[in-house]
Amino acid sequence: MALAIDRIETAGPRNVLGPRHQNRLIIAPQEHGPYSPFLFLAEDWFAPPAGFPTHPHRGMETVTFVLEGQMLHEDHTGAHGELEAGDVQFMTAGGGVMHSEMPGPRGVHSLQLWLNLPAAQKMTPARYGDQRVSDTARVTGEGYEARLYAGELGGQSRPHGSLWPLALMDLRLESGAALALPLKAGWRGFLLVLEGEAQVGADLAALKADQHAWAHAAEADDILPVSAQTPVRALFYAAPIIDEPVVAHGPFVMNTVDEIRQALLDYQSGRLTAVRG
Repeated sequence: MALAIDRIETAGPRNVLGPRHQNRLIIAPQEHGPYSPFLFLAEDWFAPPAGFPTHPHRGMETVTFVLEGQMLHEDHTGAHGELEAGDVQFMTAGGGVMHSEMPGPRGVHSLQLWLNLPAAQKMTPARYGDQRVSDTARVTGEGYEARLYAGELGGQSRPHGSLWPLALMDLRLESGAALALPLKAGWRGFLLVLEGEAQVGADLAALKADQHAWAHAAEADDILPVSAQTPVRALFYAAPIIDEPVVAHGPFVMNTVDEIRQALLDYQSGRLTAVRG
């Protein structure tokens, strides 16, 4: 059986945030339930002196995919990373992180996903890890190639660098090629087309560059079929749904308003990275 598409959405317009920084929001839901556990997805193009200097987070994770250029990461734990095109950064804020994300000398084009954490994991210690494109599993078939960063495809698997389970794949299909993406029971996934045109799902929904298609597997493992109408590059993200309340304020994502107030107090008092649940 193949999954039907829940909905198709289009990325927002590109905004100029400064002389060397442009941004657009790909996923920015007003209601979190239909997107759980995915909170937010932003695309940024930035070069020095623009960037994201030291700032806080609590209660969530970021998954950053470098499309072009170089990104430099540092955080309060002493972690440091230099990511090149095709590399992915997994950062768990947990109970609190102070980190920076700055471009290399030639700039960077990146996608950053915010991934929720369940209440039981929101106050876990912060951690950071890189997934180099050279360390991904390469899965090939008739007319397609996939770079597997996390999850399972074509008999191969990679562990997830995030705390919350996640599948992440970079897909390239020739015109006319097709493949089936696995989606586990209780998981939600979305396919983001970067280039080209495809048909997705049991209903053969049309999908083109800058659009993303959503699906979920309710009671049993299933597949999401994808066929390329032109040469296609797409990213596939999937993760277990978190059925909990979400209260978000700036860089903090918790379950209640009181927890947000506490995060603000901890940050203002300099205790954000010292507090544990």
